[in-house]
Amino acid sequence: MPYRVKKYYVVLVAALLCVAVLVLVFLPKRTASDTLDEVQLADSAEVEEITYKYGIPTDEYDVNYGLVKSGQSLSYILSDHGLSAEKIHALNERAKDVFDVRKIRAGQAYAVFFTKDSLPQTAFFVYEESPKAYVVFDLRGDYRVWRGENPVEWRRREAKGTVETSLWVAMQNSGTSPLLAVELSHIFGWSIDFFGLQKQDEFRVIYEQEYVDGQGLQNFHVLAASFTHSDSVYYAIPFVQEGEELYYNEKGNSLEGAFLKAPLDYYRISSRFSNARFHPVLKRYRAHHGVDYAAPAGTPVYAVGNGRVIAKAYQANGGGNYIKIKHNGVYTTTYMHLSRFAKGIKVGSEVKQKDVIGYVGSTGLSTGPHLDFRVYENGKPINPLLIKSQPKKPISEANRAAFNVVRDSLVQCLRAL
Repeated sequence: MPYRVKKYYVVLVAALLCVAVLVLVFLPKRTASDTLDEVQLADSAEVEEITYKYGIPTDEYDVNYGLVKSGQSLSYILSDHGLSAEKIHALNERAKDVFDVRKIRAGQAYAVFFTKDSLPQTAFFVYEESPKAYVVFDLRGDYRVWRGENPVEWRRREAKGTVETSLWVAMQNSGTSPLLAVELSHIFGWSIDFFGLQKQDEFRVIYEQEYVDGQGLQNFHVLAASFTHSDSVYYAIPFVQEGEELYYNEKGNSLEGAFLKAPLDYYRISSRFSNARFHPVLKRYRAHHGVDYAAPAGTPVYAVGNGRVIAKAYQANGGGNYIKIKHNGVYTTTYMHLSRFAKGIKVGSEVKQKDVIGYVGSTGLSTGPHLDFRVYENGKPINPLLIKSQPKKPISEANRAAFNVVRDSLVQCLRAL
């Protein structure tokens, strides 16, 4: 058999095997149906002929769609559609235990349903809190208010790309959402420095994306992934062990470690650990025992590991707003130049890995918004990019055979992309 024909059949068999494995391992589990039954039909035989939206038969009404404008309130919108102040007050009273009408936000969608009578009456007002969730205000009779959810579906997708400038751009070039880059940085965050990616680094990912009414949401579930970085290939294989789904490498070790590689999501390093860095404000060389992450002001900053806050203060001619966390008897971390602290954070607070502790700023001695992140090992500063992290519990011997089957199949799927 010619080589090309033989190779074609090998790839075809691998692809068919991938589909079979993904169907068996990842059975559909993220579906939701519209369970509202407030609107009753006289003849159940007509159900398939009627179009529903928000649990309301739209064919029976005229519908106006709109977006909440800046400064508009529920009262303003409803009065603009013919409701009296008395009726609006009654509706607000009905809504108290369901939805705080003061939380209606500009830019959110809404729909107003009118009867098809000679004198149309406003029957329903629907406010969309998000693409998935909405609140229905029934304006008929005694007025009722309830919450609902739009039906969602999870579609299987795949992507492959090569880094030329950044992972963000590589994602866009591959035809997928660049926010998937953040998802990958969370999964590989304990083993890959996403601030130090190189040209020709490659990603391959099989994932599910959530959709509502054909619109893709920024919600992902990675079914398998690989990342080629610095001549090494890193795999992420999801597997459920002891009731918890974690990502493991090809050897069965958890990708989640005691410390994150970085304390914030996917931005760039503007200055590295050095014993002699030229200070942009002081205009002289001095040690910089940390890593600066350039990021927009307000970007959330995470604790890289579990620990206890031992300092929270302001240093005018240095770190500005800063937090120091003691993780164990060996490691302590410091987060500097914060614009503000997370709510509830104080000295003595216990924090967990990935808890938000503050937000990027430019307080103290700083030329622009960034995070100065420092790590101390037994009291001595070390390069944060070289911190060692012990992974969580690996695959047990009892689960080893099952994991190996899943791993081999998914690795073959990734290679066949």
